[in-house]
Amino acid sequence: MKHCQWCDKQFNSEISYQIYCSSDCRDLATKEKIAARYLVTRRQKRIGKQRLCKSCNKDLSIYNDDTLCANCTVSPSSVVKALKEIKDNLK
Repeated sequence: MKHCQWCDKQFNSEISYQIYCSSDCRDLATKEKIAARYLVTRRQKRIGKQRLCKSCNKDLSIYNDDTLCANCTVSPSSVVKALKEIKDNLK
């Protein structure tokens, strides 16, 4: 018995080098590997190119997939927290 590399189910292998229990698991694993390679390739293409934050014009890292830097990205929970603090200070 072998364990599927994707879903970790046990299966009987007819071929010694088989690592996935089904073609569906093999296809899903392949799609994930392709997507990961695409991200690496896209980031490598950014090397040497200047990318600027659309809000503050700071340089963006090659690892930042957004058009805004971390300082300009606002999380909704931070906004709610700030509004609550403002309301409390007005009382």
